[in-house]
Amino acid sequence: EVQLVESGGGLVQPGGSLRLSCVASGFTFSNYFMSWVRQAPGKGLELVSSIINNGGNTKYSDSVKGRFTISRDNAKNTLYLQMNSLKPEDTAVYYCAKSRGPSGPSYDYWGQGTQVTVSS
Repeated sequence: EVQLVESGGGLVQPGGSLRLSCVASGFTFSNYFMSWVRQAPGKGLELVSSIINNGGNTKYSDSVKGRFTISRDNAKNTLYLQMNSLKPEDTAVYYCAKSRGPSGPSYDYWGQGTQVTVSS
């Protein structure tokens, strides 16, 4: 059974940092393209960042470029999102998502999400 379990969310002041983790199980993690997707209150889903199966290529939305860093540890079956210089508009539920293949954003499984709130 595929499972994606996110953690690391919380309440942080503007300008602060958080690191999200997503532990994967039930599939060969190193074979799959992975992403972080977020949903802010009252808004639709936003693709935040993606990483190919071997970690060699990453992409970011314009809204987080230069502030967030996606990474993965295939030996630990874990996806990370380091978030720096957080802004109130980063407040959202963050989900990790598994793609159907090694290099493209076509998702078949999602985690339960972790809440990130940026507020003073």
